[in-house]
Parts: sequence; structure tokens; C-alpha cells
Amino acid sequence: MRKLWHLYKQGGITPAVASMFDSQNAQHMAFIRSVMKEQRKNSMYDIPLQKLETVVFDLETTGFSPYSGDEIISIGAVGMTGDLVLTEQSYYSLARPEKAIPNDVVRLTGITNEEAAQAPELITVLKQFLEFVNHRVLVVHGSGHDKHFLNSALWKTSKVNLSHRFIDCLIMAQRLEPKRSSYDLDSLLRDYGIAIEGRHHALGDANMTAQLWKCLLNEALRRDIGTLGDLYDFLSR
Repeated sequence: MRKLWHLYKQGGITPAVASMFDSQNAQHMAFIRSVMKEQRKNSMYDIPLQKLETVVFDLETTGFSPYSGDEIISIGAVGMTGDLVLTEQSYYSLARPEKAIPNDVVRLTGITNEEAAQAPELITVLKQFLEFVNHRVLVVHGSGHDKHFLNSALWKTSKVNLSHRFIDCLIMAQRLEPKRSSYDLDSLLRDYGIAIEGRHHALGDANMTAQLWKCLLNEALRRDIGTLGDLYDFLSR
């Protein structure tokens, strides 16, 4: 009963009740909920972009819609400070889906159903990922897809929504270069001279997106966009 009360104080009734069935998952749930709660308290708008701590990440999924049953099957991420890629700070994990991975996704990602069946369950991977991210700003290319999947996964496992701040390289490229004909990742990587290696592997895509963010960040600095608040103001115009 004392343990149940402790979990209730940490994360609310959901982890407390869940603990009666799976104590480890209940602890993961309480951690995830506490991270989201603390994240809302942080104001980062005055942080200079040259000192901004970010995590560039990518998801591989079984399809395009988590609300139609598609699932996360891997997460890859790399840390950065300003335009410096912290190669020693990386995270990668498969996540075990509840359904079979479609054949076309197996061919695209190289993730087999046999490998996925041995992977940690989703709540464990989310907890590990959020431990890695901590309170850093998330950077991604095409945030709509990744936000939908992360929010769906967080709600499914922990009944919370993602509260981290995002920077979307796709939107940033659109604002910086409004006359471009294409903003897909492959086109941007090619045009910025970034080698395309490990495409459709979550960590490979995260590393390439980190190099893209470095280029876009330096272009923003050249335009006197100095802080995170300045960047959000520029992106909202």
C-alpha cells in the first residue's frame, strides 16, 4: 500500500493502479509523466542558438497513422549543443510492435519481425528515450509524423502528451529558402552536400538530420536570429 501511495504521488492514479499488474511498467509510466510535468515549467526562449542543447531524432514506423493502428518500431537520436554534433551522445532501440511489420516496411527499414519480437516493449523504449532527451529541445524533419506517433505512444502507455519544444527542419528550410521546389529530406541532404548513408534507419536518419540542422542553424545565425525565441518568431511569420 505504501508503494502504491508513493506511485500515486509521483504520477497519479494511472501508474498507481498499473502497479498492481506490472511494477516495472508502473515505474516507467511514473517517470514519463513526471518528465512531461517538469518540461512545462522550463522557459528556453532566451537561450542563444549557439548554446542551445538539442536532440535530433527519427522514428521508423509500420505506416503513416498511429490512429489506424500503425506503430513505432525504432527510435534513433543524437545530441547536439549549438551546431556541434555530440557523436558520443546517441540513442537507438528497436521497439516491439503488437502487430506484424508489413513486408514493404521490412524491405525499407531492414527491421525484420524476428528482430522486432525480441525488442523491448514500447513503454520501456519511451522511458529510455526520454531519459536520453531529458529537457532538451527536439529537432526533427517533418514533425507532424513524429509528433503524432510520439503523442499516440505516450497516451497509450502513460496517458500524457508530449510537452517538449520542437524545431522542424522542414519548416525551417521553407522559411529560409521559400523558393525551393522540394523540401523532402533526400533533396535537402543532397543540396546541402550531406552524404546520404543509412537512410531509413532511425539512427542513420537522425545523424543526417543533425547535419542538416547544423547547416540551417548557421544560416539562421547569419540572419541575426540569435535565440530560440527569435527562431520561433521567425518560423511563425
